[in-house]
Amino acid sequence: MRYADAGVDISRADRVKQRIRHLAGRTFTRSVLTDIGSFGALFALDRKRWRNPVLVSSADGVGTKLKIAFATGVHSTVGGDIVNHCVNDILTQGAEPLFFLDYLAMGTLDAAVAEQIIDGASRACRLAGCALIGGETAEMPGMYGPGEYDLAGFIVGVVERSKVLNGAAVKPGDVLIGLPSSGLHTNGYSLARKLVFEVAGLKPDTYVHELHNKIGAELLQPHRCYWPLLKTIVTRGWVSALAHITGGGITGNLPRVLPRNTQAVIELGTWPVLPIFGYLAGLGKIESDEMLRTFNLGIGMILVVPPKNLKKVESELKRRREKFFRIGRIETGKPRVGYSGQLSL
Repeated sequence: MRYADAGVDISRADRVKQRIRHLAGRTFTRSVLTDIGSFGALFALDRKRWRNPVLVSSADGVGTKLKIAFATGVHSTVGGDIVNHCVNDILTQGAEPLFFLDYLAMGTLDAAVAEQIIDGASRACRLAGCALIGGETAEMPGMYGPGEYDLAGFIVGVVERSKVLNGAAVKPGDVLIGLPSSGLHTNGYSLARKLVFEVAGLKPDTYVHELHNKIGAELLQPHRCYWPLLKTIVTRGWVSALAHITGGGITGNLPRVLPRNTQAVIELGTWPVLPIFGYLAGLGKIESDEMLRTFNLGIGMILVVPPKNLKKVESELKRRREKFFRIGRIETGKPRVGYSGQLSL
């Protein structure tokens, strides 16, 4: 017998890896010292640029949003999603992305699907200015069903020790600015899929008039990357903290950057909630508190801004033609999120 008789085709895997090498190579910077295919990837930190550098790392997965990709046959968006999610996570600590690694596992290696995924990841890396430096592509017969795969990402970034964002600078009186999301990003899909495909009985290509889109396409809206937009704001030290609004919504994520004796007060109704969230809430008759702790509800990143820097931050966002909303403030209290007003879905 050969390895191929057990479901692992080494020749096919080699062809896929050659294509991945080409896609990844487009993201390389001068700091990348090895080509794709080495046992480990080498990256040289620019000593002239960084005086007291701190490396920041993160890992994440796309989650059950992958089920939407399986059903629609569109795979490039999830490749970008995993990069952008990881970039946003280290951005909250003030870090500039340096390099990214992916993990892609399939039951049977599908070259066309793998290329879509890595192409999406490489494009996202180029936009973020980081290198797709390596990763793992695994063929695992019997582990995943036909047409299914798993996708995860790992990122390393760098920040000057003196500019690390850790929430310590957050004070009562700071203003909360919300930046819009493009949809669910990569969170809440277990509930969303249950509502859409089981409760409502829709198919991925069903057109939903309330959304002016097919439901599959709406659920594949990409996870935004905020680093290019916020690079100047972060490097100039204009924010006290950043919160990436992922699983747990504003309720679960904003307290992660609040020091003792501070609380965040969010004014509901100060930003437009995207139609997809109202649609999902209607399908499941979901209460506002549950929506707020499950979905991002149209806010993908929150900036905690000292009043003295507010005009500079808003001017920079306007210069970049970015929508933003003043959604609340920091007050004295226990580290938690309180809400005022009413959620309009």
